[in-house]
Amino acid sequence: MFIATLIAKESLNERDIQSAIVSLAAVDATIIRQSELIDGRVVDIFFQGDPVAARVKLETIGGDIDIAVQPEANRLKKLLISDMDSTMITVECIDELADYAGIKSEIAEITERAMQGELDFEEALRGRVALLEGLQTAAIQQCLDERVKIMPGAEILVRTMAKREATTILVSGGFTKFASPVAQAIGFGSFHANILGEAGGLLTGGLEGQIVDSARKVEVLESAAQVASLPLEQCIAVGDGANDIPMLERAGLGIAYHAKPKAAQAADVAIKYNDLSALLYIQGIAVDQWVIG
Repeated sequence: MFIATLIAKESLNERDIQSAIVSLAAVDATIIRQSELIDGRVVDIFFQGDPVAARVKLETIGGDIDIAVQPEANRLKKLLISDMDSTMITVECIDELADYAGIKSEIAEITERAMQGELDFEEALRGRVALLEGLQTAAIQQCLDERVKIMPGAEILVRTMAKREATTILVSGGFTKFASPVAQAIGFGSFHANILGEAGGLLTGGLEGQIVDSARKVEVLESAAQVASLPLEQCIAVGDGANDIPMLERAGLGIAYHAKPKAAQAADVAIKYNDLSALLYIQGIAVDQWVIG
């Protein structure tokens, strides 16, 4: 059996619910039951049928409503792995750091193309970092203080799952100097990111150690699941760019969050309207069970 979850940005009305029921019937789904209205903006519809066809049809109902279709089994996840830039925080750190070097537009263009999947990730990363050679490392803390903002719903999501003893991992194609404080602020149990080369208080324009690219993100997911003795079906992955796609596809539930088109197409769920707390509703966790503050 499958669950179709409708999550409205503000409020869900009976017309929206009936539109969803009609949409499911149009793809020959058999509705087993539906939940009561949850927190005024969410409903779960349990059905049997083709989940792919159901998702495609439900996404045509309109309104500021996000749709998640998933198996009923393993709905509550035990491992969360997430990208950082434009997912757990509102900015791309390398673009903002480049602003302090006076080259934001140049670097931001490359970042956008890399996230769209138009450029090789590692090559684009090394090229952008090379352009930062000579920038004072003090700009990193200044960027953290002035530019880096936590994405709405991030703390609620991570801290709620952590309280339920889920493994929580931040994995970023960005840099440890940002990932470490962000992970701590949000409540992640661990983090993985790239290491910027530094010497004499300046960036060298290079990177140290293994690159955290799409393949590395999958490795981290698989290793963490193995350590926790979890099947991948009990893991949820979140990201927004092309370099997140393998991770989204490998996890039991891949969530594209306000994502680039390729990532949204590859994911099991594409969140377009709500904040990250929507991922709790998808797991059947209502607001009275959230960890807030």
